[in-house]
Formats: sequence, C-alpha cells, structure tokens
Amino acid sequence: HVQLVESGGGSVQAGGSLRLSCSASGLTDDHYCMGWFRQAPGRERAGIADMYVGGSRPMYHDDLRDRDRFTIFQGEDKSTLYLEISSLKSEDTATYYCAAVEESCYSWYLDRSSEWKYWGQGTQVTVS
Repeated sequence: HVQLVESGGGSVQAGGSLRLSCSASGLTDDHYCMGWFRQAPGRERAGIADMYVGGSRPMYHDDLRDRDRFTIFQGEDKSTLYLEISSLKSEDTATYYCAAVEESCYSWYLDRSSEWKYWGQGTQVTVS
C-alpha cells in the first residue's frame, strides 16, 4: 500500500520561508519520480517541480514564477522529498500536494496530473 504524507504547511507571514516534506512509503521499486504540485483557491492544480529518486537533478516547471524562491531536494533516505519556499508571497497560498509514479521523471509530467499514480492528501499553506 503506497502512501504519501505531506507535512510542514501552516500560516506564514509574507516574506518568511517554509519547508514542506513528503514522506513516501510502500513503494517497492527503488526508482521512481516524486513531484510537488499546488492548487490555489479557484485555480487548477499546477506543477512545481519533480525529481527522480535515485540521484538526478530536479526539474522545475518552465512557467514557475520566481523560480529561485523554490527548491526541492531529497532526504538522505531518498524516500522523503522536500520543498522549500523562500520570500513567501500571498500568491503562494495554496494546498500543496506531493505525487509519485514508478517511472522516470519527465518535465512534461508537471503539466499532466494524470501521469502521476500516487498522491498525498495535501498540506495547506496560507501566507498573510
């Protein structure tokens, strides 16, 4: 049973930073892609970045605004994916989701929610 659990969300003041975590369990393959998405109120879910677990560089969505404020990286155990956001803005208010699929990562996966097999329950981030 595959499970993705996000944590680290909450209410944050504009200008601050936060780190979201996604812990994956139950994936039997050691090689899979994990990614971060977010969905703002009234908007569609949008990809942020993904990363192949097993040591590749992260891929960020081409349309991600202020790309330098976002950083994803793996934990030492490889089953945890982090998302750090700095200089938070009100436009970052959204529910942030983690996703995984037992395949290689492709940049276009960030535009296709249907490509991802597993999803977390989401963690809310509110910037005020």
